[in-house]
Amino acid sequence: MSWSDVLTPDQARQVSGLVDRATEFDGKAPVSEQGRHAIAGRGQARHLVILDDGVVVGYAQLQAGSDEHPDMAELVVDPAHRRQGIGTGLAASVFDEGRPGTRVWAHGNIDAAVEFAKSLDLVSVRELLQLRRPLSAPQLPEIVVPEGVSLRTYRGREDDSEILRVNNAAFSWHPEQGGWTQAEIDERTAEGWFDPAGLFLAFADTDPNTLLGFHWTKVHPPEGDEPELGEVYVVGIDPAAQGRGLGRVLTLAGMHYLRERGLDTVLLYVEGDNTAALNTYEKLGFEKFHTDMAYARNS
Repeated sequence: MSWSDVLTPDQARQVSGLVDRATEFDGKAPVSEQGRHAIAGRGQARHLVILDDGVVVGYAQLQAGSDEHPDMAELVVDPAHRRQGIGTGLAASVFDEGRPGTRVWAHGNIDAAVEFAKSLDLVSVRELLQLRRPLSAPQLPEIVVPEGVSLRTYRGREDDSEILRVNNAAFSWHPEQGGWTQAEIDERTAEGWFDPAGLFLAFADTDPNTLLGFHWTKVHPPEGDEPELGEVYVVGIDPAAQGRGLGRVLTLAGMHYLRERGLDTVLLYVEGDNTAALNTYEKLGFEKFHTDMAYARNS
């Protein structure tokens, strides 16, 4: 087994098929959106594939962290080849390749993942919750914009520098969301789901060029038994503008937009220990739907 910085076109095709089969079997995708992008060659990552007679039956991906954040990994084994030691081998290679403190995601934290982590003496070190809420009932609260603040939607690249500034200030602590560059914005605005009418920006009336906060919404197409879903994709508030209720206002603006598009349900992701955000979302009617868990070696 050897790690590589890029997958061949055939490997990328096979790994994507493997991820699809595992998603259908487990009911949860084993690889994140960011991981999917890396498989397709649109993001930096290290890759490890396990072959059986030329067919990819196991895959691991390692995303490098920064000095402040650990490396993060995702792995998947073909459902027809499980309980043969492939997953154990992938996990061992991930921890050997990654820096000390490397973490492995278990998306959905299904029973099989919990048992797998226990068998390797791994401990849970990060919890990411998916919350959901119907958009029809309970009724959405009205949007009450604070005096002296105006909302508008995305106008194009002229807004990108302020979005980057606020995003990186608001998420300086976050291993995935922090440290964005223009490349991250360009990648997302090029996606088929992007709609400039679904990216909301808040400005002070006295300073219309300095962004206070933003809410980037997303629409997921139907997949399997899942209908089309809306997402509170990113809500970022400038730390200097905290305490003014802008998170709630921007979140509601996006939720009203998603409802007007005819969507029935909205989802979001939030760190399990982000008490302030959880409190805000619970007051807006969100409830826990599932949990992603990151595991590390027990040190």
